[in-house]
Amino acid sequence: QVQLVESGGGLVQPGGSLRLSCLVSVSDFDRYAVNWYRQAPGGQRELTAYILSDGTPDYTVSVKGRFTISRDNARNTAYLQMNNLKPEDTAVYYCSFENLWGQGTQVTVSS
Repeated sequence: QVQLVESGGGLVQPGGSLRLSCLVSVSDFDRYAVNWYRQAPGGQRELTAYILSDGTPDYTVSVKGRFTISRDNARNTAYLQMNNLKPEDTAVYYCSFENLWGQGTQVTVSS
């Protein structure tokens, strides 16, 4: 059974950084894209960043230049490095892989 486990969320002050991790228990991790979504309180889930199997990344406009998505195929893990965090980045962040979802990790940006 494929499992996705996110970690790395927490409380951080504006301007701070966090790194989220997504461990995917699957044998062919390197063949597929990995996505990070987020859902703010009262909001819809939105695609925040994704990385293709060849390592090509892309981002939603609001996080470009601040977030970096990466993957380590040897560890079956994708990362989301988040720098210069803003209060509006507060959300539950979800990893998705081939229509499967993790449980989410809470990121709160507040002073």
